Amino acid sequence: MVVALWALCGAGWVAVLAGLRRGVHGPARGPSLFAHTATPAAVVLLCAHVGHGNLYATIWLAAQWWALAIVTGLRPERLVTSGGPRRLGGWLALTAVLAFAATRTVF
Repeated sequence: MVVALWALCGAGWVAVLAGLRRGVHGPARGPSLFAHTATPAAVVLLCAHVGHGNLYATIWLAAQWWALAIVTGLRPERLVTSGGPRRLGGWLALTAVLAFAATRTVF
């Protein structure tokens, strides 16, 4: 089950990365790609620093990336450029639902 979770998390990360590479242009492209690339390592290091396992963080990251891909239609820049509070709220709500479902499935 954990290997499937890692695969889903990795696939979600790649889907968002592809959307960022395709959709973000101009001066925001470099920082957004760097931040997205650094996120998995930062989460692992944070969990190690705090002394907490990263299974919950992996579930949350997978849920966030797939919710972002669903809400924005694989174009993450829509969250900022044309999203507004409605799309942001949809992303957060869907993330919570997916994280809850994944947590119940894994545990």
